[in-house]
Amino acid sequence: MRRVFAGLGRSRAFAVIGRALVPADRVLVRVSGGRFGLGTALGLRTLLLTTIGRTSGEPRQVPLLYLERAGGYVVIASNWGGEQHPAWSANLIARPDATVSVGGGTELVRGRRLEGAERQEMWDAVAAYWPAYDRYAVRAAHRDIRVFLLEPRQ
Repeated sequence: MRRVFAGLGRSRAFAVIGRALVPADRVLVRVSGGRFGLGTALGLRTLLLTTIGRTSGEPRQVPLLYLERAGGYVVIASNWGGEQHPAWSANLIARPDATVSVGGGTELVRGRRLEGAERQEMWDAVAAYWPAYDRYAVRAAHRDIRVFLLEPRQ
C-alpha cells in the first residue's frame, strides 16, 4: 500500500490534501498514543512530535513520517515542498528538547539538525522509504530542506 501512495505522494494535489488532513491526523495520533494515524493507515511510520513554540511558549504538535536510525528518529522538515520551512522545525532549532509519541509510548528527545554527509545519508534513507521527498526538494529548491535526528534524552 505504501508504494502505491508513494507515487501519489509526488503530486501537488497530494500535498494539498495532506496539508488539509494534518489536523485530523494529529488528533488520531494523539488519541492513539502514537499507535495509529492517517499515515499508518497507508503503511507509513508516523510519530507525533511535540515542540514548544519559539514565540508562544505553548506546546505544538505535528504528525511526521519517520525512520529509526542511530537510536533515534529521523524526520524531514519538507513542509510538503512548500516555500517556507515548517514552524515545528524553527521551534526545534530554538528549543531542541521535545517529546515524541510513537508506538503507544512517549519519549523525551532532543532534536539535532543534520548537516553535510550525515544529512545526505539520512535524507537518502528517508527518500528511499518515501520517494515523494525527492519531489518536495525540487519544489522547495530555493531552500535547503531541514533534516533532524530526534535523539533520546534522560
